[in-house]
Amino acid sequence: MSDPKPARTDADLRRTLAEFAVPSEPGNERLAMERVTEAVRDLDIRGENLERLKTAVAEATMNAMEHGNHHRAESPVLIEVSASDTQLSVKITDEGSGPPAFHAETPDLEAKLEGMQTPRGWGLFLIKSMVDDMEVTGDEHHHTVELILHLDGRAEGGT
Repeated sequence: MSDPKPARTDADLRRTLAEFAVPSEPGNERLAMERVTEAVRDLDIRGENLERLKTAVAEATMNAMEHGNHHRAESPVLIEVSASDTQLSVKITDEGSGPPAFHAETPDLEAKLEGMQTPRGWGLFLIKSMVDDMEVTGDEHHHTVELILHLDGRAEGGT
C-alpha cells in the first residue's frame, strides 16, 4: 500500500506570471513597476490596491538598486511575480551581501523634523504599509524583499 500524498500547499499551486531583471540605474524603478503592473493585469487588483502595489514595487526596487547594488548598472535587480488563487507575490532581489539590514520600524517623525534623525529611512516602513505582508531574506550573495498581497479578500493592504 502506498503512502498518501501530502496535502498541497498554496506554494505548490503558485504560477509564475513574470521574471525579469532591470539594471540598477535611477529611474528603472518605474520600468519595474510597469512590468509588474502588466504581469498582474489579469488578476483582480484594481484602484487603491493596484496603486499601493505599484508604490511598494517602485520603492523596493529603488532600495535594491541603491543599497544592495550601489547603482551599479551591471548588477541587475531581479524581479519575480507569482500568484496562487489566494496570494500575489513579488520578489525583488539584489546582489547585497551579508545578513539583511532591513528594519521596517516606525520612523520617529518628531526626531526627523528636529534634525535628530536623518530624513531618510522611510522606505521599508512605507513598503510594509502598502502590502498585506513583507518578508525580507538574504544570504552572503543576495537580499530579497517579498511583497505579498492577499487575493481572497481577507485583507486590504497595509495590514
